[in-house]
Amino acid sequence: MKNRLFVSLLLAGALAIPALAQQTSSTTPDQSSTTQAAPASQSTDNAQVGATGKQPLGPPAREGFWGRVNPFARKKYVQRQTQPIADRINELDELTATNGKQIKDVDSRAQQGIQLASTKANEADQHAIDAGNKAQLAQQTATQANTRLSTVEQVVGNIDQYKASNQTEIRFRPGQAVLSSNAKQALDDLATPLKDQRGYIIEVQGFSSGHGQAAIATSQKMADSVVRYLVLNHEIPVYRIYVVGMGNAPVASADEQAQSKTKRTSGGRVEVSLMKNDLEQLASTNATPANQDQQAPPK
Repeated sequence: MKNRLFVSLLLAGALAIPALAQQTSSTTPDQSSTTQAAPASQSTDNAQVGATGKQPLGPPAREGFWGRVNPFARKKYVQRQTQPIADRINELDELTATNGKQIKDVDSRAQQGIQLASTKANEADQHAIDAGNKAQLAQQTATQANTRLSTVEQVVGNIDQYKASNQTEIRFRPGQAVLSSNAKQALDDLATPLKDQRGYIIEVQGFSSGHGQAAIATSQKMADSVVRYLVLNHEIPVYRIYVVGMGNAPVASADEQAQSKTKRTSGGRVEVSLMKNDLEQLASTNATPANQDQQAPPK
């Protein structure tokens, strides 16, 4: 009987001790919080501030009979111990999300800035290319202008200097001033290419056998027939034709000009010489750049 009573008392004591410890721990939260706050407030100056701007969590304080480890802890006790950790984790999650959003915003603005800078650089490159093309075109225009100016100066300097371009000889029967078929064909070959040309003159010299004024008059009549044919049939302006009747004046032959020998004319003939200066060359030079400008594609 005594043994049973002793065992009962022992079991009751064992069951009362956890309840007393749990009650003590539940009735002293203010003391434990005060105990935790006191060391925290004392070490505020020395503790380092974390990422959340708050001080790091301290170790849990001893509570009740069991201290930090309570084998008979209830759910509220566990929640009270883990709640500060959960709150700090939530704060860290919010801070991480905020930092991630800020990083994305900064990255987006950086990408926009890079894209804008790249666009501006491409525009600057295009402007530089356009400026280079315009400068090259201006240089080409200046070169063409200088070349044309040099040509004009040369032409103006030689405007009164004519050079023999073509020459033909018209033969007449003795005592006649009528053009033969061969003579007309020779004049056609000479005058046809002169249509719409400029910078030329035609020199007509008549030669006749005989002596004195009679030979001069005959040579003038033959030269006039040549001029008349050129004016009427080919519309050569009269101011471009220079006529002279040489009579029986001595004329140097082509083979004997180098030896400075002369001979007199035997029979009637007219020498027609086509003389040109550099005006035609200047006209062709001016027309070539104009055609190039017309063929150049617009920009």
